[in-house]
Amino acid sequence: MQRQIFFLLFIVFSFYACEEVPPVVTGSMGGGNGGGNTTVENQQRQVLIEEFTGVRCVNCPTGSLVIEDLLAANGEQLIAVSIHAGEFSPPFPQSLYDFRTDVGTSIINFVGQPFGYPSAVIDRKEFPGVFGLQLGRTEWAGHIAEEKSLPPKVKIDIQPAFDAGSREVEINVTLFVEETITEPDVRLSVMLTETNIIDHQLTPDSSPGTQADYKHKHVLRDMATSFDGDIISEALTAGAEISKSFNYTLPAEWKENDCSIVAFVNLAGENKEVLQAHEVHVVQ
Repeated sequence: MQRQIFFLLFIVFSFYACEEVPPVVTGSMGGGNGGGNTTVENQQRQVLIEEFTGVRCVNCPTGSLVIEDLLAANGEQLIAVSIHAGEFSPPFPQSLYDFRTDVGTSIINFVGQPFGYPSAVIDRKEFPGVFGLQLGRTEWAGHIAEEKSLPPKVKIDIQPAFDAGSREVEINVTLFVEETITEPDVRLSVMLTETNIIDHQLTPDSSPGTQADYKHKHVLRDMATSFDGDIISEALTAGAEISKSFNYTLPAEWKENDCSIVAFVNLAGENKEVLQAHEVHVVQ
């Protein structure tokens, strides 16, 4: 009976997905993710919001505008990643880029498909009274406020070194454990994102055509780790410092000055919660 109820709910949500007419959007959203100047010692809880989007989703630009407002309101305590995955993500024939990635597809399957768009997960956490990890845009602000009020169990430092000739970036991540973490499967995930990418997007004003000069932000480009993170084998006892290094060569079409590194400590398995996130620009 529960499975039948769930199936009916899924059908209802799917029917309404991407149907409402949102406000007018320009596609020139301000601001990018932080990177900030806060020292590790003073680092507060930094919340990760992963937005699931697609160039064929007419409602998604409105969700992206909400995220820009949330970034402005929360400063360094909020980090956004836009993942092009799911049914609205295939590029148009006239698109310059295909924003889909293998890791993005794996992540949307890992956290669960959205019931409708726009949709996002916050710290990959299932909040009380909510079914699953995916949240509609009216729920984002409240849960971000809840998460950012918590003290961080671990703090994260990222030191990138970019070689313009080879386009290789060395990513050095250090974890400073503030509180002993006892969960059996703790991982470190490292994402590479790019912002301010101009390409086609379906918007309320452009429909049924596309807006050719839409500015895509915080786009997940790839990961230096597995999609669900690399296992941290060291003991995560209070006071421990754990260092990891990764190397990644940026493709020629990526603009390195618009690229960022997002590192976060997360659980795997049934509980996928993100314990802390941090972001810096590739070029310092």
